[in-house]
Amino acid sequence: MSYLSTGDYYTRVNGAVAAALGGHNSAPILLDSLNFADVHAFQKAGDWVGAGRLLADHARRLAAAGAQAVAICTNLMHKVAPAVEDAIDVPLLHIVDAVADDARARGLRSLGIMGARWTMTEDFYASRLSARGVEPVKAEPADVATTDRIVFDELTQGVIRDQSRAELLGVVERLVAAGADGVLLGCTELPLILTPDNCPHPIIDSTHAHVAAIARFVLS
Repeated sequence: MSYLSTGDYYTRVNGAVAAALGGHNSAPILLDSLNFADVHAFQKAGDWVGAGRLLADHARRLAAAGAQAVAICTNLMHKVAPAVEDAIDVPLLHIVDAVADDARARGLRSLGIMGARWTMTEDFYASRLSARGVEPVKAEPADVATTDRIVFDELTQGVIRDQSRAELLGVVERLVAAGADGVLLGCTELPLILTPDNCPHPIIDSTHAHVAAIARFVLS
């Protein structure tokens, strides 16, 4: 939920709708941009009840303002998706559903999960992938620590380093060796450093998959 990935979502959703409809069309978006420091404080404290309450309050504001669906523009905070869904009467466009649909469409039966520590180690993401027919492959603890450090110490602050890219590509190779058909970039900042051009294995960009699902909803 950093401003960097927020801007990426906004640009991509509008671009997808403009490309589909042409002319001066763009997406009707109500954007509630949170202070990421507040969100990250809940994460560091492990206060997921408080985090869920925060996101639920923002989701209610969007629904009250007329939103016909809500999207949480991040992977990790889908850990509190049930609290958000309970707070609103409109659909939540869930990122994991979009990722699983994208993987199956590309013939990928298993995905190595990369992202924040919680996304890589806990079941809120992996179990939903499994339920939608995609087998999750989890990284070893050292690779979890490496990925989490690069995400929060660098990428969410706009820092892109070649050395960090090399470390992340090592994580990718070990996930593939463990049985992954491809790799999920399960953090909305990871596509800033890993792309199909520099990664030798199939990548599912969670932002791309989620944006496509949001655009389909708008266009419907």
